[in-house]
Amino acid sequence: MGLKIGGKIEKVNGKELSYNDFAEKYLAKNQPVILTGLMGDWRACKDWVSGDGKPNLRFFSTHFGGSRVQVADCGTREFTDQKRVEMSVSEFIDNWIKFSGSDNGGADGKSLLYLKDWHFVKEYPDYVAYTTPIFFLDDWLNIYLDKYCMHNDPGSYQERNEISCSDYRFVYMGAKGTWTPLHADVFRSYSWSANVCGRKQWYFLSPSQHHLVFDRYMKSSVYDIFEDVCKSKYPEFAKAIWWECTQEQNEIIFVPSGWYHQVHNLEDTISIIHNWFNAYNISWVWDLLLREYNEAKGYIEDIKDICDDFEGLCQRNLAANAGMDFRDFFILVIRFALSNLVLVYQLKNDNRNIDLSSSQMARFLLFNLRNIKCITLKMKYVAAWQNRGIFIINLMETIKDQSFVEFCNALGRTYSTACNHSEINFDPNQFFSEHKQLVLFGSQICSPDELVSFLDCALKLVETEG
Repeated sequence: MGLKIGGKIEKVNGKELSYNDFAEKYLAKNQPVILTGLMGDWRACKDWVSGDGKPNLRFFSTHFGGSRVQVADCGTREFTDQKRVEMSVSEFIDNWIKFSGSDNGGADGKSLLYLKDWHFVKEYPDYVAYTTPIFFLDDWLNIYLDKYCMHNDPGSYQERNEISCSDYRFVYMGAKGTWTPLHADVFRSYSWSANVCGRKQWYFLSPSQHHLVFDRYMKSSVYDIFEDVCKSKYPEFAKAIWWECTQEQNEIIFVPSGWYHQVHNLEDTISIIHNWFNAYNISWVWDLLLREYNEAKGYIEDIKDICDDFEGLCQRNLAANAGMDFRDFFILVIRFALSNLVLVYQLKNDNRNIDLSSSQMARFLLFNLRNIKCITLKMKYVAAWQNRGIFIINLMETIKDQSFVEFCNALGRTYSTACNHSEINFDPNQFFSEHKQLVLFGSQICSPDELVSFLDCALKLVETEG
């Protein structure tokens, strides 16, 4: 039985779309879209593509051949994903060239290798392969990871592991026939994927229907929507209504939060991919984290009475499974709350007569703060916060920290660009001199309750003064 296709992804000229329109139509509504016209000046589109429009494989071997990368064997399943092996870029390219010249070209599926999750930007910061389109600049995940580690537990920190991942900006490379199994993105983040060369076929399932691809216990999902899906294990799979689209070269697809998708390379393909979240979808991140926590806790419930630090074990398992634990998420939320707050005050200081209700940038910042408060209210009712002290953030020390100043300024540049506003530069000394009472009010934050109280006070002062 074939898939039921119920819709196609809209295709829009990105040059004719404002950031506000994109946010309202696609971010806020959590809808996918293909954007065109945004990649014309990318260096990657010149260096990485041969005259015949195919990947310039020798360029990668020559310039980046020594990089160690993760490569998926598209013919071998390992748990819920494809088996991964590590090799150099040169080894991967040699394999690609070898099998593209063979009789079957890897047609049996066992020889096709797909380079995935290459942290190219982090590894080659001076090689500016592309410019992130304005629609995807409000990227809390990567802005944060540029200044902070996601997970700081010395017992589990490894330079290359998923917990302390350096960033979520990737390059993917694969021959015709390579593919990615059905999945929803890490953290239930947004993602965008730009085809530097080649074509991809995408199949999407909306969040309202994701239960149809799970077993009756909601534990395991379908791996490949085109294999003979077991009716007894996945009894409702046939009811799923799929969206499909073909992504052409020089097109960028926006993947919303929670949309399951399976992707096939129709030609030899190179893609640039970012995962990210912001105030529009941070609730998806928390909901996933809470669900993963409850599952991790359930698996080890039988040892609770004999475990000296049961909650600590739950959190460590959560970090290993989800990429962060409650502490990591809470610290991230505090830093974003504080950075958005100081940017609002800096905006007011730079523009003494500004009307916050009529300033696009101020509206963005206040929208962020209100959404952070909503998430924090959800967090405070989770029992784990009462069972364990998570962390203490000293606001005065945080604001004076140079990494935080740089973090604030990076966020300020993002919103200045998105709103076509003059750049804001955060001055911690000025902030302290004019708003020290606010910082002292929330001098230390160690629980969601305290963050909510601090935000209530801060938002009240902002709105009163505005």
